[in-house]
Amino acid sequence: MHPRPTLVLASESPRRRELLRLLCSEFEVVSSQVPEASKPNEVPREMVQRLAKAKAEAVQTLRPNSTIIGADTVVVGDGQILGKPDSEEGARNMLIRLSGKTHEVLTGLCVLDKRQCYLSVSETKVQFSPLSGQEIEDYLKTGEPFGKAGAYAIQGYASRYVERIDGCYFNVVGLPISLLYQMLQQIGYPLHG
Repeated sequence: MHPRPTLVLASESPRRRELLRLLCSEFEVVSSQVPEASKPNEVPREMVQRLAKAKAEAVQTLRPNSTIIGADTVVVGDGQILGKPDSEEGARNMLIRLSGKTHEVLTGLCVLDKRQCYLSVSETKVQFSPLSGQEIEDYLKTGEPFGKAGAYAIQGYASRYVERIDGCYFNVVGLPISLLYQMLQQIGYPLHG
């Protein structure tokens, strides 16, 4: 009997780590150090797939005998990619843009080992209620918008502003569990429990 290959998450995100535990209790976390930047004229769907694959491939050079999971999540509002805000003003502007509207959350997923590579994208539509200026300022004071794509965390204080979602909830948190489960099965990674 062959030993089970090591599963490696190419992300330092504590949210992704927590979600991956729903599928597998034993895995390693290795940061990919891949810059999350878009290329000129690159559409969001292509960008998240490219970055997820780049992250997985970067970590595969460090762990060549492992099964690697790469992921990249973006929020798209009014056709614009809303990344992680780099300032309070940037976070404020993103929240103003999301207020009272529906936006998309896209996560590119890459699962690869030394023999094969699977790429996919999960898309979830999120409807925000209209936010008052005071609600935005109060939310900024929580510190939660920083380091989050689109300047919010659906599983945190921002949950009070989400009227409805269409698609995978876990995708909005940063790791679409059902899609990842299917991809790990496709690649033949032995999941138990």
